Amino acid sequence: MKRQFVLASVLAAMLAAAASAADISGAWKGTANFQGQPIARTFVFKVDGAKLTGETTSELLGKSTIEDGKIEGDTIAFTITASFQGNPLKMSYKGKISGDTITLATNVGAGMGPSIEWTLKKS
Repeated sequence: MKRQFVLASVLAAMLAAAASAADISGAWKGTANFQGQPIARTFVFKVDGAKLTGETTSELLGKSTIEDGKIEGDTIAFTITASFQGNPLKMSYKGKISGDTITLATNVGAGMGPSIEWTLKKS
């Protein structure tokens, strides 16, 4: 009986966490500074519970699919694989949602400089 109660409590907590995930579905536009130059990127997010999918587009890297996306409360994380000068470039994004703004930090890998900080607004 005690084991069933613990299992039910864990299941209820997991369902509550998934239900409390922010719904950021739709298009978001962002800007960042990359090696002293402003860059723009559009994100189209699709949220299904705690799963985050969609795509992102930029002039520099073109269109990429959002992979391994998760959303938990006000925290999001995902990766994309883009092509840069003919080579695959895997980028990890982690961020926070605050109303109509999402802030993201992007780890772009070796040789590309420090992480890029993005500020997104719902479009």
